[in-house]
Amino acid sequence: MKSGTDASENSLRRLLNEWDPVGVADDVQDEYDCMLAPLLQRLRGGADEPEIAEFLRHELEDHFGLTPLPSEPKAMAARVISWWAHADRTGGTGSA
Repeated sequence: MKSGTDASENSLRRLLNEWDPVGVADDVQDEYDCMLAPLLQRLRGGADEPEIAEFLRHELEDHFGLTPLPSEPKAMAARVISWWAHADRTGGTGSA
């Protein structure tokens, strides 16, 4: 049986792979795992959408070497916050 953390990580992994800013999720399922723990930590700490968007922008630029449009991290942050609100009510198993 999976713990709530595992369920949250797996759900968030699916969400990040759907976003797939690098374009490799079909071949590399763990490409964005480096963002799982930091995102979950921020969400559990009550991070808001702008804070999540800034984290995502920073990761895209500094870790992945991408230059995202400003709307990309903001739109994904909105999805992450929405997912988290739903996942929080369903014990971490909610989907986007």
